[in-house]
Amino acid sequence: MEQEDPRKNSDWQMMMFLIKIMRTVFYGMFWLMINIFFGLYLGFAIPEESTPMRMGGFYTWLVLSSVGFVYLLWRMWRRKMPPP
Repeated sequence: MEQEDPRKNSDWQMMMFLIKIMRTVFYGMFWLMINIFFGLYLGFAIPEESTPMRMGGFYTWLVLSSVGFVYLLWRMWRRKMPPP
């Protein structure tokens, strides 16, 4: 008897799709928590509590990390799944 490849099973594909969704949500929440912690909790993004240098560094980090985050998501989701 020939064994079937488990990666072609539709249950396996559905599980991998759900894992992709969970990773996307986890990475997004982790990225948001880091930026909220530094921006709001430590006050890097608040003009009354921060210096111009700290604000510039924070917003530079925010833009660069958001570009990296979008690139990470693009790399994760660029492969198309076969139809069931």
